[in-house]
Amino acid sequence: MVYIEGLKGFNIKIATNDDSSKVIKMLKQIAQWMKDNEINQWRFLLDGGDDEEIEQAISKQETYIILNDNDIVATFTLLSKQSEWDRHIWGKDITSKTLYLHRLAIIPIYMKKGLGRSILAWIENNVMDKEYLRLDCVADNIKLNTFYKNNEFELVDLTDSHSKYQKRIKKN
Repeated sequence: MVYIEGLKGFNIKIATNDDSSKVIKMLKQIAQWMKDNEINQWRFLLDGGDDEEIEQAISKQETYIILNDNDIVATFTLLSKQSEWDRHIWGKDITSKTLYLHRLAIIPIYMKKGLGRSILAWIENNVMDKEYLRLDCVADNIKLNTFYKNNEFELVDLTDSHSKYQKRIKKN
């Protein structure tokens, strides 16, 4: 377990199979919160979409959880190889110099407290051997698009109603 710089009391660790049901439950709760707040993002999770993919990412040690006093308050997945969705959105990437960010999620009571920015900084500071961090989000999710722009991600293009963002990872 590692502390997140700038956030006292928060720790980050790779999720284990024992965390799978908690991560899936949290993602569904966040998807429901977004639906209740008329944010068009992740509705497919409510019907079990991606459950198997989430479990696989956890078993492959690609998913991280952020803890505050042993409670999971956020999660994200980093893929060093494109998923089927990434290939659909970005096209085939044969460089292997890119890391793909999926399911960055923070429970609502921890939103707007700098946790998302700190998670992105942690990723950037702890990734080795990659040049770019890429992600996508629903194009009409204005707040999320603004969040990524404010964190120095470049809007590359739109594909299938999704904004495609990338950021060059700074090398220390």
